[in-house]
Amino acid sequence: MKVFCGRANPTTGSVEWLEEDEHYDYHQEIARSSYADMLHDKDRVFKPMADAAVKIVEKNGFSDKIKVINKHSTEVTVGPDGDMPCRANILVTELFDTELIGEGALPSYEHAHRHLVQENCEAVPHRATVYAQLVESRRMWSWNKLFPVHVQTSLGEQVIVPPLEMERCPGAPSVYDIQLNQVSPADFTVLSDVLSMFSVDFSKQVSSSAACHSRQFEPLASGRAQVVLSWWDIEMDPEGKIKCTMAPFWAHSDPDGLQWRDHWMQCVYFLPQEEPVLQGSALCLVAHHDDYCVWYSLQRTSPEKNARVHQMRPVCDCQAHLLWTRPRFGEINDQNRTDQYAQALRTVLKPGSVCLCVSDGSLLPVLAHHLGAEQVFTIESSAASHKLMKKIFKANQLEDKVNIIEKRPELLTNADLEGKKVSLLLGEPFFTTSLLPWHNLYFWYVRTAMDQHLDPGAVVMPQAASLHAMVVEFRDLWRIRSPCGDCEGFDVHIMDDMIQRALDFRESKEAEPHPLWEYPCRSLSEPQHVLTFDFRQPVPQQPMRAEGTVELRRPGRSHGAVLWMEYQLAPGSTLSTGLLESVGDKGHCRWNPHCKQAVYFFSTSPDPTVPPDGPRTVSYAVEFHPHTGDITMEFRLADSSD
Repeated sequence: MKVFCGRANPTTGSVEWLEEDEHYDYHQEIARSSYADMLHDKDRVFKPMADAAVKIVEKNGFSDKIKVINKHSTEVTVGPDGDMPCRANILVTELFDTELIGEGALPSYEHAHRHLVQENCEAVPHRATVYAQLVESRRMWSWNKLFPVHVQTSLGEQVIVPPLEMERCPGAPSVYDIQLNQVSPADFTVLSDVLSMFSVDFSKQVSSSAACHSRQFEPLASGRAQVVLSWWDIEMDPEGKIKCTMAPFWAHSDPDGLQWRDHWMQCVYFLPQEEPVLQGSALCLVAHHDDYCVWYSLQRTSPEKNARVHQMRPVCDCQAHLLWTRPRFGEINDQNRTDQYAQALRTVLKPGSVCLCVSDGSLLPVLAHHLGAEQVFTIESSAASHKLMKKIFKANQLEDKVNIIEKRPELLTNADLEGKKVSLLLGEPFFTTSLLPWHNLYFWYVRTAMDQHLDPGAVVMPQAASLHAMVVEFRDLWRIRSPCGDCEGFDVHIMDDMIQRALDFRESKEAEPHPLWEYPCRSLSEPQHVLTFDFRQPVPQQPMRAEGTVELRRPGRSHGAVLWMEYQLAPGSTLSTGLLESVGDKGHCRWNPHCKQAVYFFSTSPDPTVPPDGPRTVSYAVEFHPHTGDITMEFRLADSSD
């Protein structure tokens, strides 16, 4: 049966209705689950999905010993007519996320001890411990606060400052989970030893009530306390002989034997405000938690002497942390990126320029004003973003210099522009609805819809965009698509087949977004220019298609193709959302840390060596569909002799 599903198209900006298979969301959920990635984690305890578990249990000959109850644990009944005849004496669970408690582990354990297990039960895992380390890091702090932005103008340096409300805001309460092993030690200064903050013994009654745990320490160096790095480990047995740790390499007992994971990473927490610390001057780091969330504060005295330590979870009151993602904060704070936009603006601004900016939460209108535009308009289609940008403009005495228009760009009227024609249309482009790199082509659709408002000689910046692709070998990311086959002696091919069927339904033919600075890879080919989108012209009526072949110049496993966009801001000025520099002889890749790149995984991987008769090749066909804004693609691995 088919069903109609509504979706907001991130590229065209329109709401459209699509005919879908009634099970499309089921297939999508399974395809994107990364269950196999969890099974590849050799240290991990695994609870399979109920519908696959029954078949796996049967296939492995345990149907008479294992009963699968397809319920949430809080719905399980105990008794002669219940799901379980009596309370259990062993509790085996896997309820954890990167933050440990973010998936409801505490209330679930609390309920299990009260209703499902015996008083002196044993739990596997037995215990979890949360660790923390205080650091100073300009890079990580830039993911949380708006820094002053410097602009060189003909009148000297201008500084765009954040509103006082943003500076005082404690930030968002949510953790930022990342692959901390990919953050260079040069990007932070350690201010404390690794501190054991609190433990949870799962074999005893667990409480989901709010609590705090304090650890006194002496700073290892003077500096500014900004960020808390945190992770956890679990001990599977009471003696702690079998342990699974999420520690980053510098805190790991065996750095060379690190187990890669994408389901459990490490946590970055931001203190409500940065605070100066002095080497050797004792402080208290406090971990607070409720039933689902952890946050940290720095105290000058111990909790016993400070009644305010039981503080409420921080809540953003400036709107920025609710509208901007952590990478977006970092992108806006990237001074080199700002300088590149400013340099391009200097080449296109003319006396009397009337500028219109179309990007979400952008500082481009401020740059245009400081660099000499006569009049500047900017569109913010959401009320929340309009309110935030108004605060920023006011803090910089620009509320009368930059006119904010709160409406969708397609609905713009001559009256909104005060009867003037736009001589410079600006965009980063950046839109909060974009997931894949080409979704920001929404700027092209806006430019097309606003053609009537453009002066005949209007300049569009960026003037064009181009789609690029490169075949890569991932160090670890390939695991999220790799079948498991066997897990600790259990045949789980049934689950592998279920995931593959879900992938074949649609996902295997589509790219998915990943921040590749967190996932090292090696280039096997040179970057390939695939398509060009000329923003100086309206969106074409006919599809744009490119076909070609990519030579694999380096040995390795071809796990997939990475795709990204590059924007030609002005002649000689290009901004990449993907590769930031040329690939070296060994194929090392350095990716834009503020953007997610698109990854198209190949369904099969060739042998890891280049065949003696010549390099392998990858053929591709990529098509842009202007009416839907979609980009479809197909890649095919082949020998050069094919």
